[in-house]
Formats: sequence, structure tokens, C-alpha cells
Amino acid sequence: MTKPIEMKSFSRNLDERYGKIGTPKRNALEKNFRVFVVGEMLREVRQTMNMSQDELARRSGTKKSYISRLENGKIDVQISTLFRILEEGLGRTVDLTIK
Repeated sequence: MTKPIEMKSFSRNLDERYGKIGTPKRNALEKNFRVFVVGEMLREVRQTMNMSQDELARRSGTKKSYISRLENGKIDVQISTLFRILEEGLGRTVDLTIK
């Protein structure tokens, strides 16, 4: 008879691989994940609007390469630049929640 496989929760896997919340390695992971999420949200809205990266860059006063790096989670973005891209480039408003 085969021994049953123990299934670990996602949180437990993160804790084992990157350390508990608050450790430097885990903090870096969390930061990178937030950057990834912002990029994915930006890409989704842009594509829903059938807008190219070139068009978004032109409308928001930035470069296509910047939009690409942002969407791919390769750079951090200043809040003022993100607001300009979302508001001027995509015509969206920003709603922040601080927990």
C-alpha cells in the first residue's frame, strides 16, 4: 500500500520556501508580487480597451519600453507616473485602500 502524500497549504509552502512574513526574503517576494499584480492589471485594462503599448505611452507622456517593463514587472513605478498612466492614458480613476 502506498503512503498518502501530505498536501501543504500555499501559505505553508511560502513560509518554508521564503520564510515567515517579515523576513527579508519573504518581504522581497511580497514586493515583487505587488509589482507583478500592478503590471497585470495595467495590461488587462489596456488590452480590454484595444490599446497598444505605443498608444498608451503616447497618451500618458511616457515611452513604450517603459509601459512594457511596467507590464512585465521589471520596474518599480512612481505613484505620480502610475496615476498619469491610468488617468491620462487609460481614462481611469485610482482608488487606494490602506490597511
